[in-house]
Amino acid sequence: MNGGHSEHPEELRIVGKKYPGRWSSALLVVALLFTAAHSMLNNPRFEWGVIAASFTETSILQGVLMTLKLTAISVIFGFAGGTVLALMRLSSNPVLIAVSWTYTWFFRGVPMLVQLFLWYNIAALYPNISLSLPFFGEVWSASANDLISPFSAAVIALVMHQSAYAAEIVRAGIQSVGNGQIEAAKALGYRPAQIFRHTVLPQAMRAILPPAGNEVIGQLKTTAVVSVISLQDVLYSAQIIYQRTYEVIPLLLVATLWYLVMTSLLSIGQYYVERYFSRSTIRRKAKQNIKQPEPAYSIDSGRTSNG
Repeated sequence: MNGGHSEHPEELRIVGKKYPGRWSSALLVVALLFTAAHSMLNNPRFEWGVIAASFTETSILQGVLMTLKLTAISVIFGFAGGTVLALMRLSSNPVLIAVSWTYTWFFRGVPMLVQLFLWYNIAALYPNISLSLPFFGEVWSASANDLISPFSAAVIALVMHQSAYAAEIVRAGIQSVGNGQIEAAKALGYRPAQIFRHTVLPQAMRAILPPAGNEVIGQLKTTAVVSVISLQDVLYSAQIIYQRTYEVIPLLLVATLWYLVMTSLLSIGQYYVERYFSRSTIRRKAKQNIKQPEPAYSIDSGRTSNG
């Protein structure tokens, strides 16, 4: 006679691993942050009332608009020029390659502040700027002092500086596209302009956007140098006020807070733009993470014995 009995394994209890170092370091950081915040909020020398009153002052808001205007102009025209320089660098023409490389080398090597002073004082080199045509002679002439205002000098310096950095970003993005994609587009009969627009650029944007977004934020902060030529950006507006009221720290904090607001908004915009151009990658990852159907069989891990 055979008898049977089953052995039930002892129930196992899962115990989470403890991380005392993680929690103690987190508590230490929170304590330090609380101490710093308490010190700042209760230090009367910060003059938070002055900061609140000056944050939306008319001259400050005009400076914010000037900062945004300089950033937008320099980024748009800088990346347009950088795209041209990148295509020149990737061409098979040695002259175009040399010109693009020299331009990038020079404007990346000279500090932005030096470039700004050079353009602002260009009248010392060229007092008059004129346009001459063959067989017609001089058709247009103007004084450099009349043409190069603080705003135009700032725009020229910022655009030329930005285009040098944008050229390297765009070039790296274009080179990230595989040659197989380009060859396939050629096999379909696409013209070079169509290949660049429909094949190269959409794929290159995924590689271009992260460094380009950082460059835009960096360019916004770079515009602060225009204050040295008395162009009324947000920093120069704060300087004008504290030179009159002697409230230096509160006004510098007003400029700091405005820069944080503007860079935060740009960071949010960068996130959504990158997400838009990466939507195909996101969809592909979502498909890969779809739960696979469970197998039709299972393994019984219980123990049985026959007597």
